[in-house]
Amino acid sequence: MKRPLGAQISHMLRDRGVDVIFGIPGVHNQEMYRGIEEAGITHVLARHEQGAGFMADGYARATGKPGVAYVITGPGLCNIMTPMGQGYSDSVPILVLSSCLDETEASKGQLHQMKDQRGAAGTVADWSVQANSAQAAYGLVERAFEEFELSRPRPKHIQVPIKQLQAEADPAPFPNQPGLRTKAAPPDVAPVLSMLNIARRPLFILGGGARSNLWRQIMTQLGAACFTTYAGRGMAGLNYALDFGSYLPRPGSAEVIDSADLVVVVGSELGEVDLWRDDLGHSGNLVRVDLDPAVLSDRHRAAVKLQVDGESFAHALWAAIDHVKPATGWTEDEVAQARAKWRVEVDAERPGIVPVLDALREAMPAETMIYSDMTQLAYVGKEVWDMTFPYHWHHPTGFGTLGYALPAGIGGAVARRGKPTAVMAGDYGFHYTMAELGVAVELGLPLPIILWDNAKLKEIEDSMVRGQIAPNAVVARNPDFCKLAEAFGALSANPSSLEEMQQTVRGAFSAPGPTLIRVTPDILT
Repeated sequence: MKRPLGAQISHMLRDRGVDVIFGIPGVHNQEMYRGIEEAGITHVLARHEQGAGFMADGYARATGKPGVAYVITGPGLCNIMTPMGQGYSDSVPILVLSSCLDETEASKGQLHQMKDQRGAAGTVADWSVQANSAQAAYGLVERAFEEFELSRPRPKHIQVPIKQLQAEADPAPFPNQPGLRTKAAPPDVAPVLSMLNIARRPLFILGGGARSNLWRQIMTQLGAACFTTYAGRGMAGLNYALDFGSYLPRPGSAEVIDSADLVVVVGSELGEVDLWRDDLGHSGNLVRVDLDPAVLSDRHRAAVKLQVDGESFAHALWAAIDHVKPATGWTEDEVAQARAKWRVEVDAERPGIVPVLDALREAMPAETMIYSDMTQLAYVGKEVWDMTFPYHWHHPTGFGTLGYALPAGIGGAVARRGKPTAVMAGDYGFHYTMAELGVAVELGLPLPIILWDNAKLKEIEDSMVRGQIAPNAVVARNPDFCKLAEAFGALSANPSSLEEMQQTVRGAFSAPGPTLIRVTPDILT
């Protein structure tokens, strides 16, 4: 039956598996809300469009499905551009649907008017386009879902003029058979197998795009060592004896990589935020496996390049390695010594945080999914906290925005009801999106929020000191965070010891709502 286009879009999304939409309604996009309940979709009302975007991000990372957000013309879209930029950096499938003005040249001074709304969103999205008809809108939504499946997933933005959203439209077509991504087959990995067969010290670097549960079996069979990027943590499982962990940014990792005679990088850009140095450090052969041709052609100049997804590469490799002779060049002792050395370095750089993280890890179930913010607690945790499962610690790695953890954690908790989800934020970054605490209360999410409160921008202060700059503008007056949480209707705690903190964290996973747990450096004294 005919309905306004805004309602038809919601029905189309439901037909493609969308069960949750994050957003904020307004007079410009209200027609999009006409069909949400009718389509059987849950809507989560954010307190700010930035929060809605991060919630969609957190939901997408938790489920592997696209996170969807509805926002209004102008400021609504501008507010969600930061999460779009974060999603672009971290390869997160987010679909942002917004209203837009019917025209912007002949009339000035309109509500929510921008000079070039589509162009602005295009700077932080994979693409940003306008649908001037129902058929165009349907085709663009279909294209977005197809690309999420077939290529590197990144945010897409579709804007629809207000009059088009209001106009009667026929239903969207039923979902089409999705395209099939080109998968790696055993013959495709033949060059890699040849290299592995003669390698004495093969080394894998597993990034966020590695996406397979076969890696531990593969590396065990090959006698290979590995590093993981921050996004690839947990890919080798817990306690693999030849896993150097996520210490890739440690300067000493370059020496280890140089000692390998074959390096295979799967699903990683090897960007600045992965290495924090210009060169990987390899002198042996380098193999790159990635969906993105821009990655394959980068400065690291791989000898072998395969444009396939990490999962199919792993399956093809596993199917063909029976006749590869296991390498014997790595020893468990050298891996253990390197990890111990790097852990001491991390502790020395940011003293007092490692014991707090050790206690937190002990208190959380192994299957806890963690969402962290740009805070020293997370910077240390990303290196020293070994993950049992992949894709269970999410961090705003590339774009590096503050305010990510709480709303993204809400999105993850919505997706994972009945499973443990936790948030780690710093006191300053928490200010950015702390209003979203109301959403967690409203939804009754049992969400532990670990708030690391050192009463300053400590990472920036330390950087200024290293740069011989007198620390300036690094202290902001904080509220009483526990009272603030209680004002929202959340639970709160201010533990005075690691044991009390652990007890509070354990209880927070079964609480009737979120629990803000304020932790300060004084907890060790």
